[in-house]
Amino acid sequence: MKWSFAGVGLIMIGLFGIIIIMLFNEITVSNEQDYYTLKDAAEAAMIESIDVTYYRLTGEIKMVQEKFVENFVRRFAESVSLNNTYTVEFYDIYEAPPKVSVRVSSDTNTFNIFGDSTSFDVVEKVDAILEVGTQG
Repeated sequence: MKWSFAGVGLIMIGLFGIIIIMLFNEITVSNEQDYYTLKDAAEAAMIESIDVTYYRLTGEIKMVQEKFVENFVRRFAESVSLNNTYTVEFYDIYEAPPKVSVRVSSDTNTFNIFGDSTSFDVVEKVDAILEVGTQG
């Protein structure tokens, strides 16, 4: 009889461990995915937002702010998961030299563990400066 209780206890501990692993797996995978999506979307949107006419006239790199926001939101929306709710905030956006600061926070699902409701908010922030070097 005591071995059956020990077996049930072992199974309960195993199930609890699997639940904890699944919880942290979802949080860490979404965190890493959001970071790389944010970084790649910011870099590509900065390159797409370069004002070519201004560059041809002056020889300096300048980014169009409105075009960057439009390109970033489009690229980020195409790449993210539909399971989360994202909040995108733009901080410093300088046109010349091109520099942006973007913060994305995502609300993960709410988890119930023994009647305790828990949710995690993942926040990522990227500061990007577009550098252009000359080949010589």
